[in-house]
Amino acid sequence: MKLLRHGPAGSEKPGLLDAGGRVRDLSAHVADIAGEVLTPEGLARLAALDPATLPLVEGTPQGNLRLGPCVGDVRKFIAIGLNYADHAAESGMPVPTEPIVFAKWTSCITGPDDEVRLPKGSTKTDWEVELGIVIGQPASDVPVDAALGHVAGYCVVNDISEREWQLERGGTWDKGKGFDTFGPIGPWLVTTDEIPDPQALAIWLEVDGRRYQDGSTATMVFGVAELVAYCSRLMRLLPGDIITTGTPPGVGMGQDPKVFLKGGEVMRLGIEGLGVQTQKVVAQG
Repeated sequence: MKLLRHGPAGSEKPGLLDAGGRVRDLSAHVADIAGEVLTPEGLARLAALDPATLPLVEGTPQGNLRLGPCVGDVRKFIAIGLNYADHAAESGMPVPTEPIVFAKWTSCITGPDDEVRLPKGSTKTDWEVELGIVIGQPASDVPVDAALGHVAGYCVVNDISEREWQLERGGTWDKGKGFDTFGPIGPWLVTTDEIPDPQALAIWLEVDGRRYQDGSTATMVFGVAELVAYCSRLMRLLPGDIITTGTPPGVGMGQDPKVFLKGGEVMRLGIEGLGVQTQKVVAQG
């Protein structure tokens, strides 16, 4: 299934994408794509529905029908750093021997095609296309070989990063990762039955039509199962929590000379089987 949330910001309704690429409304069955809906039992109830019997939502998704963040009421937005060896190299940092874990504030989460607003005075805002893991079954200290059973599905994430605040202002990376609009997720949450191998997905990002990132999740240092197991040792993972898994090479910081967002650009990014995001970058006065 491809689960989504549609409608105006702050008033999204739950839905799914049918085989014809149209949005079907789920409001009569669930309040949101969130929490217990994402457990194995919750997903099984949705999978048993016939999409043809669900109300058709007017409009074209990601056209004249806005899609919101594909998961509602996210309690934890966990991020993994330097999880592609070639990205670590372009960043001038060693390949981690254990996952680097930091937080993105949940207030940064936006829809897949909403505007990205640069923080006032920003000179080093960067892009990072990433595979997002959405937790379904609660997980606490789970072994690697059982970890994928705790995943509800996957989504595209743009882990937008202000590098000055991340790397030059003291403290932890979190400072540069959680500004408002720095966490587009979606367009949809794709359940695991449609993604049999999350370590074999093409992943890419373009800015104004130029492809900067063009990689594969096959080159992750730590795979999805390892990351879920590792994070579950640090905290109890709950349904709807998101782990965003690191980015392949090609970020602006890795260019020679470096390239950062100034406002007016359009980012377009996607992952095989998970859809595409498009964001206009807006500078603030």
